[in-house]
Amino acid sequence: MRRKVSTSEEDYLEAIHELIEQHGLATTGKVAQSLGVHPSTVTRMLSKLDQQGLAHYVPYSNVTLTKAGEAIGRRIQQRHRVLDEFLQLLGIADPNIRNQDIEGLEHHLSQQTLEAIADLAQYLKENRRDVR
Repeated sequence: MRRKVSTSEEDYLEAIHELIEQHGLATTGKVAQSLGVHPSTVTRMLSKLDQQGLAHYVPYSNVTLTKAGEAIGRRIQQRHRVLDEFLQLLGIADPNIRNQDIEGLEHHLSQQTLEAIADLAQYLKENRRDVR
């Protein structure tokens, strides 16, 4: 049985998933740039994710995700999108503020709470009024 994936590991899986989705590949440098960390930090985490069976990593090559790693990356990316849409509907226009708030929320909300937020966001879109 696999242990719970840490918040940091989820962030890396999300970043790798997004890079592969957007550019067709993910490299150590691109992951470092995406997360604002040093490439050596990325190398250590990619090795760890590889050992856990969440990614395939060979130094100086592209990183890919296993099915398990991709599922986690996709799930975190979806959570991010739901929360971003909700915060925009609440009138939080600054993307930096939204991203900061999302990073504090996306890893800690239950699926039930996330679904309730998604339902509320849908309701707000359908009954468009200025919330603020």
